[in-house]
Amino acid sequence: MSQNINSQRNFNSMRKSLNTLGSSVSAIILALIICGVLLLVTGKDPFAAYGKILETGLTSDKFLEMLKRATPLIFSAIAVAIGFKMNLFNIGVEGQYLFAALIAAEMGTHVSLPRPLHILFILVVAMISGAAWASVAAFLKIVRGINEVISTIMLNYIALSFIQWLFETFFRDNSDGGLNVKTTKIAPSGRMPDLVHDRLNGMFIIALLVAFLYWIVVFRSRFGFQLRASGLNPIAARTAGIPANRMILIALMLSGAVAGLVAMSAVIGDVYGYGPSAIATQFGFAGISVALLGRNHPLGIIGAAMLFGFLDSTSAELQLSGIPSSIVKVIQAIIVLVVVIVNEASSRRYNRRTAERAALALKSLDI
Repeated sequence: MSQNINSQRNFNSMRKSLNTLGSSVSAIILALIICGVLLLVTGKDPFAAYGKILETGLTSDKFLEMLKRATPLIFSAIAVAIGFKMNLFNIGVEGQYLFAALIAAEMGTHVSLPRPLHILFILVVAMISGAAWASVAAFLKIVRGINEVISTIMLNYIALSFIQWLFETFFRDNSDGGLNVKTTKIAPSGRMPDLVHDRLNGMFIIALLVAFLYWIVVFRSRFGFQLRASGLNPIAARTAGIPANRMILIALMLSGAVAGLVAMSAVIGDVYGYGPSAIATQFGFAGISVALLGRNHPLGIIGAAMLFGFLDSTSAELQLSGIPSSIVKVIQAIIVLVVVIVNEASSRRYNRRTAERAALALKSLDI
C-alpha cells in the first residue's frame, strides 16, 4: 500500500511540474505575441525584431555573453527565492551585494594566500558581509516588527550612500588628480580564472554550484522543510515547535550571503581594482523578476536567468538595426507579468481540480 501511495505522490508531483512548465511556456509565447503587437503599433516589424534576436543570440560569441550576463542573475534570484520560501520579500539584494563587493574587494588586497584559498577567502568575506547587512533587516523585523520590504528598501539607499562615502574618503588616488577612485588591485592569486579567456569567468560554475546547494538545502533537508513550512503557514509552524524568529534571522542571513556573491565576477575577475565604474547595478531588482519567472526553483531560475541574459546580449545589435534596444526590457517585463498571472491562474485551477478529485475519492469511500 505504501508503494502505491509513493507512486501516486510521484505522479502528482510530476503532473504539477508539467503543469507549471506548460503554463510558463504558454505565458512566454503569449508575452512575445503581446510584444509583437506593441512593435506593430509603434511601426516596427516584429518578425524582423525577433529574427534579429535569434540570429544574433545564437552565435557562439553571444552564447558566452548570455552565460556571463546570466551569472549574477542566478545569484540574485536565488537570494530572493530564499526569502520567498520563508514568505519574506528581500528587496534589499541590491544594497547587500554592493556592500559585500566593496568589503570583499578591499579585504582581498590585504592577504597573501595560495590561489584556491585566496579566492575562497574573498568569497567567504563577501558572503559574511552580505549576511551581516541583511541581518539588520532581520533584527528590525524580529525586535521591532518592521516589515522587511520597508527596511530593505531603506537599507539599499543607506548602503549606496555609505559606499559612496567610503570611495570618496578612502579610495581616491590624488596622484592623478583624484580621477582614480577604486580599491587596490587584488593580487593574481585572488582572481578567479576564466573558463573562456576574457569571455566567461569561473563564477558561472560557482553560480551553478550555489543553485545546486539551494536545491539541497531548501528542497531536500529538514531545515528546508522548516523554512518552507514557516513560509506557508507560520501559525502551524510555531505550533509544531519551529522557532519563527530564528527562521526569519537564518533565512534573511542566508539570502544576504548569496546576495554577496552577485558582484564577485567583477571583484575577482577585474585586473584593475574595484571602483564606482565597476559597480554593476540593478541586478538586485532583476533577480526578483528572474525568481518570479523561475518559480523559485533552481532549474527555473537558471533557465530564466539565461533567457534574460540571452535577451540582454542582443540589445546592442537591435539598436544597430534600427530597432530600439529598450524593446528587450519591455519583453522581459511583459514576460514576467504574464508568467506571474498565467501561473497563478494555472495554480488555482490545479488546486481546485485536486480538491475536486479528493472530494470525489472521499465520497466514493463507504465510511
